[in-house]
Amino acid sequence: MAVLVTSAIIGIVAAITLKGSRQAAPPEPISRQLPQNIDMAIHDACFYEVREGTAVWKLVAKKAEYDKNGEMAYLSDIRMEFSKTPAAGSITVTAAKGAYSSRKQNVALRGKVHVVTTTGISFDTEAIDYVASRSQFRTSDEVMFRQQRLTLTARGMEFDVKSQKARFHKDIDARVAGSKSR
Repeated sequence: MAVLVTSAIIGIVAAITLKGSRQAAPPEPISRQLPQNIDMAIHDACFYEVREGTAVWKLVAKKAEYDKNGEMAYLSDIRMEFSKTPAAGSITVTAAKGAYSSRKQNVALRGKVHVVTTTGISFDTEAIDYVASRSQFRTSDEVMFRQQRLTLTARGMEFDVKSQKARFHKDIDARVAGSKSR
């Protein structure tokens, strides 16, 4: 009888062990390799520029890949929000990709860049740079700019974040809704 009970216990333990090991799937290996110039990648990364204890802007990227020296972060699916200034409203910028310099706090935005202000300005371009030392956006690409009744296209633009004033460089074509002449 003791032999039967012992055999039954051994059989049950063996069955549980075998069944348990078949059901547990081995962990999936991480197959994605980072490019050689990238040291680490972060999902849902958040960056800030702070001046005199106040956040000037906040940038959120779905993915950030840092280069080996840690100065540059290559970003994708970007949303950048500028705080309201005493002279103007807040600004929201979206872009498909970009690069952030941690040393200079400059941001290069690329791919379907869209900028909207709470004061009614919006513009679109394929590439624009934010220069932190000047609190200014700059591009030499074509820009489609809109403000109230004004629609303007130009090649090249500077946009001051604090005053929200734009300066256009060349090939300017402006139209005012409701007017018959240019």
